[in-house]
Amino acid sequence: MTIYFYGSRTQPYGCFSNFSPHGFELDGYWWTTSEHYFQAQKFVNTDPAWFEKIRTAKTPKDAAKMGRSREHPLRLDWEQVKDEIMYQGVLKKFTTHPELREILLATGDNLIVENAPGDYYWGCGKDGSGKNKLGQILMQVREILTQQ
Repeated sequence: MTIYFYGSRTQPYGCFSNFSPHGFELDGYWWTTSEHYFQAQKFVNTDPAWFEKIRTAKTPKDAAKMGRSREHPLRLDWEQVKDEIMYQGVLKKFTTHPELREILLATGDNLIVENAPGDYYWGCGKDGSGKNKLGQILMQVREILTQQ
């Protein structure tokens, strides 16, 4: 069975979304969502003021929009580190919240797919041909949690 998720907190597995309201502490800061964490990391060493504005953005949607802005310089190694940053944020979210850990572990060995029609990198894209990197990271985190 394939487990699909996307965005909504009210849908089954909505907590797998980076927009889910499950904060955590990482790198000495409190992050309201894993989306806040991920987007702010793009500017951690290039624009500290913008980093802080993203970190404290009112909603994950606001953080995402700000993080996608190219009016501020991205860190030079972003393409090399973005997958690891996503992994660190997702891992911390699921180790901080036992109720999320249980939901993730209950998926067993099922395929997890972010059903994001507009995202061919983190999601499966409109036609299913996307890389599904977020789904892969969730399965990787599930494997780590299974071994603990």
